[in-house]
Amino acid sequence: MALKKSFFARLTGLMEHEEEDVLDVETPNNDDDVDVNITDEEELSEGDDTRNNEETEGELSVDVFQKPSEIVVKAMVAGVRPEDLDVALTREMVTIKGKREREKHGPADEYSYRELYWGTFARSLVLPEEVDVDSAEANVQNGLLIIRLPKIDKKRTQKLKILKA
Repeated sequence: MALKKSFFARLTGLMEHEEEDVLDVETPNNDDDVDVNITDEEELSEGDDTRNNEETEGELSVDVFQKPSEIVVKAMVAGVRPEDLDVALTREMVTIKGKREREKHGPADEYSYRELYWGTFARSLVLPEEVDVDSAEANVQNGLLIIRLPKIDKKRTQKLKILKA
């Protein structure tokens, strides 16, 4: 009896190319086996050709933490010029967008490793509390973007002067 490899094993290349193209897929609540025929390995990697040609947008990794009077957002933006960064802010959300330009060093076959991300990136974060947009600050120190967002004091009261008409 030939052992059928899982879809994951087939997808990751753990199965020899000459082996059977019928996969065994198990459903959690059903004891019946479902056979799926795959006629060509290229079908596994086929996708929308327009998506492959477009530049994909990366997602920026961030740290967000709270202090008693502010929320701090930190993100690594090494290699990004400050003029290529855009930080948009509302009382409840911060959006960071940017672009890291690829430097031209030579043909691709001259690289031993190519792991760095180049291109556009973006990240939108819902903030844990409302912030004062007008008092917010952002700066870059050694490739680290630091955004300081003062919290709004919801308990603060202020007396209004009543004007005579």
